[in-house]
Amino acid sequence: MASSGQKVVLITGCSSGIGLRIAVLLAKDEKKRYHVIATMRDLKKKDKLVETAGDAYGKTLMLLPLDVCSDESVKQCINSVKDRHIDILINNAGVGLLGPVESISMEDMKRVFETNFFGVVRMIKEVMPDMKKRRAGHIVVMSSVMGLQGVVFNDVYTASKFAMEGFCESMAVQLLKFNVHLSMIEPGPVHTEFETKMMEDVAKMEYPGADADTVRYFKDVYLPSSKDIFEAMGQTPEDIAKCTKKVIESRNPRFRNLTNSLYTPIVAMKYADETGGLSVNTFYNLLFNFGPLMHITMSILKCLTCSCLRRRTISPN
Repeated sequence: MASSGQKVVLITGCSSGIGLRIAVLLAKDEKKRYHVIATMRDLKKKDKLVETAGDAYGKTLMLLPLDVCSDESVKQCINSVKDRHIDILINNAGVGLLGPVESISMEDMKRVFETNFFGVVRMIKEVMPDMKKRRAGHIVVMSSVMGLQGVVFNDVYTASKFAMEGFCESMAVQLLKFNVHLSMIEPGPVHTEFETKMMEDVAKMEYPGADADTVRYFKDVYLPSSKDIFEAMGQTPEDIAKCTKKVIESRNPRFRNLTNSLYTPIVAMKYADETGGLSVNTFYNLLFNFGPLMHITMSILKCLTCSCLRRRTISPN
C-alpha cells in the first residue's frame, strides 16, 4: 500500500527488458516517491524482477497479474488497486513482428495490434475516467521511433506503433483540459533479450509465400544491416528507464520524447519533404545500393559513440 505522499505507478509488461528496469528504478528511488505496481501476464515469470528489485520488493514494489489483451483482466487489475487510484500509468507491454509481410498470417498481425494498440487503449480507457475526475494524472506510452518513421520488413509492427501515435496525439489534447498529461517514449534500437532472440529466430525461419528474392533481401541485406545499426546506435533498457523517469518527473512533460538523439535527423528528414520521396529513396539507397558503405559508416559510428555520448542521448530535454 502506498504511503502518504507517494505516487502510485502502474507499469505493464514488467517480466523483463524495459518494463522491468523502469519498475526497479522507480521502486528504488532514493526519496521513496513512488509506490510501483508492476504487472505481467504470467506471475510465474516474476523471478527476475523480484531478484533485481531486492529489498524494494514488498515495500515500494508489488506485483499484480495483468493481460492487456483481456477487458476482464484489465478491469480486475485496476479494481484491485486501493480506490482505483493510479497517479502514473506506464504502458510498456508490447510484442514484435519481423519479416516479409507475404509470409505473415493475418492472425499474427491481429495479435500484434491486439497487444500494441488495443492493449494501450484498454488501459487508458480504464484509468482515464478516474484521472479526469481528480484533474490529475500522467499516462506514459512506450512507443518507438518506428511510430514516426517506417522501417522495411517491420511493416506490421510499425503500423501498430503509427496507430498508437495517432490515438495518443488525439487523446493528449482532450486530456490536457483535465490536467492529465500524456507522453510518448520513442526509443530507437534497444538491446534486450527479446530483441536478440527474435533476431536469432527470424534468421533461421522459412518464409512460405514470399518470393526467393524478397527472402534473400531480408536475410542477406536487412538482417546484417539491422545488426550493424543495433551495435552502433542501440541503447540499453536502463537508458530508456532513466529517460522515462525524467519524463514523469518533469514539471511540464513533453508529449514526444525521442530517447536517442542520433535518430533526430532521420525523423526530421521525413518531415522535410511533404512528398515522402526523400525518406523512402534515402532508405532504399542505403539498404540496397550502398549497403557496404552503410556497414562502414555504422562501424565508424560505433567507435564514435563512446559511453559518454550514449549517456547524453537518454535525456528527453
